[in-house]
Amino acid sequence: MRARSPSSATPSTTSSRSGASVLAEIRAKVEAGKRLDRAEGRWLLTDAPIVELGALAQETRFRLHPERQVSFVIDSNPNYTNVCVTDCQFCAFYRKPGDSEAWTLTVEQVLEKIDSAARNGATTVLLQGGHNPALPLDYYLSLVTETRRRFPEVTPHFFTASEIMTMAEVSRLSMPEVLARLKAAGQTTLPGGGAEVLSERVRKRIEPKKGGPRAWLDVHREAHRQGFRSTATMMYGHVELPEDVVDHWEFIRDLQDEHGGFTAFVPWSFKPGNTLLEKWIKTYKGPNAYLRMLAASRLYLDNFAHVQASWFSEGKRTGQVALHWGSDDFGGTLFEENVHAAADFVNKVTVDEIIALIREAGFTPVQRTTEYEILKVY
Repeated sequence: MRARSPSSATPSTTSSRSGASVLAEIRAKVEAGKRLDRAEGRWLLTDAPIVELGALAQETRFRLHPERQVSFVIDSNPNYTNVCVTDCQFCAFYRKPGDSEAWTLTVEQVLEKIDSAARNGATTVLLQGGHNPALPLDYYLSLVTETRRRFPEVTPHFFTASEIMTMAEVSRLSMPEVLARLKAAGQTTLPGGGAEVLSERVRKRIEPKKGGPRAWLDVHREAHRQGFRSTATMMYGHVELPEDVVDHWEFIRDLQDEHGGFTAFVPWSFKPGNTLLEKWIKTYKGPNAYLRMLAASRLYLDNFAHVQASWFSEGKRTGQVALHWGSDDFGGTLFEENVHAAADFVNKVTVDEIIALIREAGFTPVQRTTEYEILKVY
């Protein structure tokens, strides 16, 4: 992983020119298929006029996807344990081992949740949990194997990079070997959670016990090498600087150049409720910050086919607006979700509501798989 220094990472080449001239130069580069640089990325985050930024991002979206379709997936996001030993300051969900509120589900209990999701039409289950040192590798392998056996219509979109690293540590196997065993059990995709902002400075502030940028990138690089597809995510709105966001973009854009294994980029804003960070960060970033992040990401991440609108974390109406700010995907139904709920932030939606929201925004809804294959046009 290349070291990046925030102090030297953002040249001031855009500082002396007018906003219109900078945007015109960025537009020319984007239309010519040329890659944006760090200074331009920072300018998009800090100074670009938001309406014009959104318009350029939307033009870029339609060059990639000229059809007026917006995809979504029917999915659920259960958790198998809230036991965790990493003490992340942004997380309200976890409990330490031995805590009276700590819990871990059996394999059968998890499968009951997957059965419920499948009976409601889910084709994807996003399964995640804490870093629980008491769980053996066979527990995770059984979850994958039994999901594939009992629910062949459901893609097991299980386990973030940091969970993979925990499996390797507990089993005393290498991370590549853990991925190989998950693949042999039937897993083909990984969620991109746990990236937060890929910056060592940020990691030291909010998650010092986790592996940080290098570990996250290493897991996804190896997963792509083995044939997995995965998403890339970013949780912003806490202690990051614009330079840290550009670092994040650079890391995932470079990794996408290597194998093309990322299906989509999914940004969302931090929710401080009931977290250790709430002492310093009492509010979360609003719709304008989200739309700016979404549009800027669409322009900077030129090798990502899809940028997802997170209606769940930002609200249904903001999700609709995001479809005009560069996003081509509305995310999932999330029949069950507990992590944001622990931070006192809850949104719920039905399949019919998603279809209506997409249509109201002026697009044709299409149901997709985890890997963005179209299942149904509404």
